[in-house]
Amino acid sequence: MTNYLHPDVIARAQVLGLKARTIVEGLRVGDHRSPYRGFSVEFVQHREYVPGDDLRYIDWKSYGRSERYTIKQYEQETNFAGHILLDASRSMLYGSGDTNKLEYAKLLAAALAYLVVHQRDSVSLNVFDADWRERLPASGQPGHVQTILHTLESVEPRDKTAIAPLLHDLAQQVRRRGLVFLISDCFDDVPALLDGLQHLRFQGHEVTLFHILHPEEVEFPFGGMVKFDGMEEKLQLLTRPQLVRPAYLRALDKYLKELQAGCEANRVDYVLLNTAKPLAESLIAYLARRLKVRIV
Repeated sequence: MTNYLHPDVIARAQVLGLKARTIVEGLRVGDHRSPYRGFSVEFVQHREYVPGDDLRYIDWKSYGRSERYTIKQYEQETNFAGHILLDASRSMLYGSGDTNKLEYAKLLAAALAYLVVHQRDSVSLNVFDADWRERLPASGQPGHVQTILHTLESVEPRDKTAIAPLLHDLAQQVRRRGLVFLISDCFDDVPALLDGLQHLRFQGHEVTLFHILHPEEVEFPFGGMVKFDGMEEKLQLLTRPQLVRPAYLRALDKYLKELQAGCEANRVDYVLLNTAKPLAESLIAYLARRLKVRIV
């Protein structure tokens, strides 16, 4: 079986971890802020006493000042559910060896899954193209990582991409707020994709888009006479790349700016990954940035 858990990636990433930056809803006490008020951890606010409240939590000092009964509320901490969405459409096959987009995406998915489970949270894996291909429900059991690795090993691209409807589907299905990691080359309609991401944000999820591109897709370094074959459609184009390169780069720049600006507007964390750069470096940079930036 392919080893998708690279020791250098895991060892460096574990130091930083994947603590949620937004309020999440969990099933047990853990390490992340919960929207539910309890009587533990950190003081948040007062509220007025109502019949049935535990008298132990009346703030008597406040009563001495105001002669009103108030209850101290605290912010409990909880676990989160992480949801990994992996694009397995045919366009993800571009590249060879370490620069293959799908293999790079699998390495990232494996690392994220390991980090989440290692810190006692739960994670699901959702593989898609035009529809859901493989879906593993969220679990925090150590053996779940092995199940995810076996699933990643068996994933082979088949159809074209259709991301937006699946994002809406996930937003309807997953009501408990958590973290969503979308891993894709995003070769889809940008407004529709952004609308799907906005739906997830509206449901309260913290969303990260890992946009994976091959260096040749970014630089378009081809020369001579080249025949381009469509990967998701039966199209062929015979042309001199140097003639179309300026127009291609302008279109790419416009597309990237539209996607990034839309993510920023919807408070989606946008991470552009070039498969020519070692995953360990890119993942560590992302995790380090998470510690400095809070999404509300």
